[in-house]
Amino acid sequence: MTALAHDIETAPSSRVASGFGFAALSAMAFGLSGSLAKGLLDAGWTAGAAVTVRVLLAAAVLLIPAAVSLRGQWNRLRDNAGLIVAYGVIGVAGCQLAYFNAVDHMDVGVALLIEFTCPVVVVGWMWFRHEQRPGRLTVIGGSLAAGGLVLVLNLLSGADIDGIGIVWALGAMIGAAVYWVISADDDTGLPPLALAAGGLLCGGVILLIAGLVGVVPFAATRADVTFAHATVPWWVPIVGLGVVTAALAYVLGIAASRRLGSRLASFVGLAEVLTALVFAWLLLDQSPSPVQLGGGALILLGVIVVKLGERQVRQEDFSTGSQISTV
Repeated sequence: MTALAHDIETAPSSRVASGFGFAALSAMAFGLSGSLAKGLLDAGWTAGAAVTVRVLLAAAVLLIPAAVSLRGQWNRLRDNAGLIVAYGVIGVAGCQLAYFNAVDHMDVGVALLIEFTCPVVVVGWMWFRHEQRPGRLTVIGGSLAAGGLVLVLNLLSGADIDGIGIVWALGAMIGAAVYWVISADDDTGLPPLALAAGGLLCGGVILLIAGLVGVVPFAATRADVTFAHATVPWWVPIVGLGVVTAALAYVLGIAASRRLGSRLASFVGLAEVLTALVFAWLLLDQSPSPVQLGGGALILLGVIVVKLGERQVRQEDFSTGSQISTV
């Protein structure tokens, strides 16, 4: 019994450490997407065309590694077909379609703030589905992170708010929450590569259909793309969007969620906003203000407090001998 207790205490610590590393890299990869996409949009691409190419390219990159990761156990795809479709339709295509429709009706900052309140939805789901009531530290950390987001997105200066835009942004928030919850499911036997590839392929097909029927405007160009300090061929940001900000980002995000759990991973994912500011500074010459930097510090503080709260919950679960799923 002592050895078992020791394993329970030590094994999660290494997984948590690697989980934070994967989550940080995933946030960095996701954060790069905005700046790369901005260059394409300025060159004449529509958002729908850029995100569809991004998702389909990522699926193509991951197909062979995903097949290898299954090691011939194709039944895992059949057994988890519903999960893969939900991940692709809601967590990938639905989330991005809702977000782009939101920014068509309201300021980007407001849309981002609403979408990135998804950790609240995740906490509520864990409470409703698994009776994991959030502790005091989780609530405090979430409040700090939310305040930091308001500062980072510079919403105090005033923003355009539209009812239809809010509805779309709430849809993006739900899609993001579904992404974190499904990504954290480690009981399916489905490798992260397989889940990411299947979800991206499904989401990409949905986006392509949406473009063909006119739900999302499609337009693209082969003109060079100009950033703050360089002009590059159009395919350079496309490759970056597909390989780095989608294929790599989704795989790392799933790996992080399975180590940290959906609640903590969704809070760590808020770092995407910070990395987006850094890349906007480097590639678009958009320097963050002191208020935004202070907001970033609040987000990091909030994540630390949430982590302390999760550790407290885990210790209580171990002491009672319960094993609660993260999904």
